[in-house]
Amino acid sequence: MLKRILYGHEAINEATHQVMQADKSVIVIGEGVPDPKRIFNTTSGLVEKFGKDRVFDSPLSENAVTGICIGASMNGMRPILIHQRVDFSFLSFDQIINNAAKMNFMFNGNHNSPLVIRLIVGRGWGQGPQHSQNIHTSLSCFPGIKIVMPSNPYDAKGLLISSVEDNNPVIFIEHRWMHYTRNNVPKSIYRIPIGKASFLSKGKDVTILSYSHHSNEILKICNEISKISNFNFELIDLRSLVPLDCSTIGKSIKKTGKLIIYENQEFHSCFSGEILKQITEKVFDSLTKPPLLISGPRYPVPTSHYLSKYSYVDSFNAAKKIIKFMGMRLSEKKFKDLNYNLEINTDHDKPNVEFTGPF
Repeated sequence: MLKRILYGHEAINEATHQVMQADKSVIVIGEGVPDPKRIFNTTSGLVEKFGKDRVFDSPLSENAVTGICIGASMNGMRPILIHQRVDFSFLSFDQIINNAAKMNFMFNGNHNSPLVIRLIVGRGWGQGPQHSQNIHTSLSCFPGIKIVMPSNPYDAKGLLISSVEDNNPVIFIEHRWMHYTRNNVPKSIYRIPIGKASFLSKGKDVTILSYSHHSNEILKICNEISKISNFNFELIDLRSLVPLDCSTIGKSIKKTGKLIIYENQEFHSCFSGEILKQITEKVFDSLTKPPLLISGPRYPVPTSHYLSKYSYVDSFNAAKKIIKFMGMRLSEKKFKDLNYNLEINTDHDKPNVEFTGPF
């Protein structure tokens, strides 16, 4: 069978078309949904196909719109609410945390809130401190919310379909750099279970966990290290943060005895703390040395792309940390080659050179 290659934004768009075609209770609402650039092309063609009664723009009142979507979800609808920037959702935390997340508990399971909230994260185009934040760790603290963060188009489509069909509120967080990754995506409707991690590679020497676009970055880093070493890395893409697939992670750590977590979030608020808490409770005795956490610095992302380059995890420095953790010794020439191979053809500020932004 021939492979069918799609971009991430195409996979999300196709999943939305298919769930709306299959279920008339699905609606799409958000600031910019019918705008010319259609939220990074993820909502293209929706209003033309399904009409303004099911696909529409929203007022600049995130808290009110989220409340409307929660009410709609309690009355037979399945809204997909989209925030073009994750930071906009701060204005609706009261609705998300106090209403959507608690609905099932407060009414003894008699009322659910089947709501999907799409939040877009990631660096690029000089968005600065107020448009480049990560809030998934904060949201993970509240029971009743599921959180998924796909790293590639195949997972994005399958997880979005599962999220829409779930009877609980799901926070669907997509990295804008994932929108321009490509891989095989079947045309038919398929589902990826929420809470099930996947293996990017199998190995015996160390378990490395990541999620969202960071999984693509760490895969590139480990591929380059593997070219100059004999280490076998077991890379796990979490896919979902809540629920967390502790079973898959635990089995891997029992095999490798070592754990590295890679993410770009600020060190003191990164999700790695939750991972370490859950994992060490279950498989602490299997660890042969303290885990390594590779994360971002403790300050907001600068607007200037000259400065923002240094506010994210640098691939070469991450590689050096992994090499040191594994006890490897490399010649100066190999370090230079590794640095060159990780830096070539990369741009830290442009997710896609053809898309000029900002929406």
